[in-house]
Amino acid sequence: MNTRHIIFGTLIISILLLIGCSSKTTVESDLNIDGAPDWVNEGKQMLNDDDGRLFHGIGSAPPMGDHSLQKNTADDRARAEVARIFSSYLTIASQDYSAAASQGGEQVSEQAVSRQIDNLTQINLAGVSIIGRWLDEETGHIWSLAEIDLERVQQTLDKAQTMSPELRDFLAQQGTTIFDRLTGAQ
Repeated sequence: MNTRHIIFGTLIISILLLIGCSSKTTVESDLNIDGAPDWVNEGKQMLNDDDGRLFHGIGSAPPMGDHSLQKNTADDRARAEVARIFSSYLTIASQDYSAAASQGGEQVSEQAVSRQIDNLTQINLAGVSIIGRWLDEETGHIWSLAEIDLERVQQTLDKAQTMSPELRDFLAQQGTTIFDRLTGAQ
């Protein structure tokens, strides 16, 4: 890894730290749908609360003439949002891992880490649950709320055969710290 990559990675991490330190666990709503549950109006997010460290994704589907298809479409879109949020979290974690490894004098292949992150995202999608649905009576849209807990993610990562032991250890030791930093939790 050359100096330019290290400087760029450090800059990205610094920006994310600043953003993470200034954020809060609730997202301001820009939907303002009357009568909708808070989670519909708040949108996708990572949050740290009494229920744990959670990745939430929201999906919706317009009326389709087939209620089952509409529900499944909303569920799939919510799971896809969780995958995007989770992938972003893992990308940041891998950047932290690469930076820490390079400071320790180890050579880390960015391509190998990126491939592992993609595999981990797919593995963990199996653990995403739909924990809520809401039907907007006015428009007929169905909204779904998908969730996965960081604790479950870490249990899955412990069993992942396609991950390097070094990255696995780093995520086990630093995963909650990275999550807390990104959500602004102290």
